[in-house]
Amino acid sequence: MPAQQKKIIFCIAGVLSFACALGTAAAIGTQRWVKGMILCKTGALLVNATGQELEKFIGEIQYGLFHGERVRQCGLGGRPFQFSFFPDLLKVIPASIHVSVILFCTVLIIFALVGAGFFMFNAFGSPYETLHGPVGLYLWSFIACSCGCLIMILFSSEVKIHHLSEKIANFKEGSFTFKTHSEQFANSFWIILVCSLVHFLNALLIRFAGFQFPFSKSKDSGTITGAVDLMY
Repeated sequence: MPAQQKKIIFCIAGVLSFACALGTAAAIGTQRWVKGMILCKTGALLVNATGQELEKFIGEIQYGLFHGERVRQCGLGGRPFQFSFFPDLLKVIPASIHVSVILFCTVLIIFALVGAGFFMFNAFGSPYETLHGPVGLYLWSFIACSCGCLIMILFSSEVKIHHLSEKIANFKEGSFTFKTHSEQFANSFWIILVCSLVHFLNALLIRFAGFQFPFSKSKDSGTITGAVDLMY
């Protein structure tokens, strides 16, 4: 492939990596990771609510990695309540998983920026045959893509397996019990998925630029090298 086309491909990959870093940083600070509806089970059972009456006992909840909001509704109107994970919910949530998600988000941002820098360096500079060359580009893209996948797996397990929404909904509730009526992942969670796919796409762009995967060597090159060694 001509050098000009390689520069264009590397520039595109660098811009995509930088955009992923910005997107991940923006996603961390929002509370749009999960949104759902919570049912005031105690209140609904007290009045035996059914049909349209049940809507008066359904509140809302949305949260991110650091803070969120829930609307507590038990037939007396919605009462909003702001909360933060640190330090309010630290004893209620699976703290090790939650902190791991934040750490992997930070690693994803770092390696997305590193990958963007090396993509631009390979586009406009003179690439070395070490970590500046194809090996490094594959490495940064692989690490960033892996971190994105780990973030989604860990956060999904925290929400679904450990029932994170119910633990938040029942935080500091003595007489009422809340149950998750419905929940779904929101925009910030899907941004992480898009970032993981973008880093995987960057690896394909490197291959499209003409660089083979660094850990695979051609058999022909090994045969030719052996023949040259025999000559000397």
